[in-house]
Amino acid sequence: MTTTTDARAPRQLGGAVAKLEAILAARDIDPAAAVDAAPPEPVTALELAAARIPRRYRDALADHAHVSAWVEEIAAAGRPGPGGAPGIAYGPSLLIAGPTGTGKTFQAYGAIRSLLGAGVRLRWEAITTAELHATLRPRQGHDGERHFQELARSPLLLLDDLGAAKASEWTEELTYRLIDHRYVHELPTLITTNLPIADLRTAVGDRVVSRLAEMTRRVILDGPDRRRGTVTGPRGY
Repeated sequence: MTTTTDARAPRQLGGAVAKLEAILAARDIDPAAAVDAAPPEPVTALELAAARIPRRYRDALADHAHVSAWVEEIAAAGRPGPGGAPGIAYGPSLLIAGPTGTGKTFQAYGAIRSLLGAGVRLRWEAITTAELHATLRPRQGHDGERHFQELARSPLLLLDDLGAAKASEWTEELTYRLIDHRYVHELPTLITTNLPIADLRTAVGDRVVSRLAEMTRRVILDGPDRRRGTVTGPRGY
C-alpha cells in the first residue's frame, strides 16, 4: 500500500500564521508581549458594592464615633472564612435616629463600606421601609414571602427610614416579623428613623420597639437639615 501525504495543510497553516502576524504588526502588537501580560487586578468587594449603593452614598463614611465603634465590634465578632477573612456571624444591631437631613443614611452606608473596606466577607441587603411594604404587598404572580426571607436571613440588613410609611395592621405585622427574626437570630441590622422613640412606638407597635430596645445600640444625630443648608455633597443627606 502506498501512503500519500497532503502537503497543502502545512502551507495553509503557515499562511494563516503569516497573516495573523501581519495583522498584529500593523497594529503594533507584539505577540510575545501578549503572553507575558500581567493578569488584571482583582476587583475588591468595596468596588463591587458600589454598583448596589445609591449614587449619593457611594463615598459615604462612618465617621461618627459610635458608628465606627459598632463597625469594629461587628468585624471582631466575625468567624474566619476562606482565606482567613472574617465573615459576619452575629452581633448587635445599630439604630441611628435623628431629624430629617442629619446624615443617618450616610452613616449607615458608611458602616457597610467600612466593613467591606476592612476585608469582612459581607452579604448584605438594603431597603427603605416604603420599598419593603411596596415590594412585599400581596399581589398575583409575586412571591413576596421568598423576598421577605432573603431580607430576614441576610447576614446584614439596612432598614432605612423605619416608621416613615403609613401604618396599618399589615405593615405592623410585617415589620414585627422581620425585626423579630433578626432579633431571635442576633443578625446585625442597621436601622435609621426620623422618629423619636415615643413616636416610633406608635408607628410600628410595642412589640417592635421592645425588641429594638434590646437588640440595638443607639446613635442620635442632631443639628439642622443639611439638605436645606449651605452644606453640599453627600454629607448633606
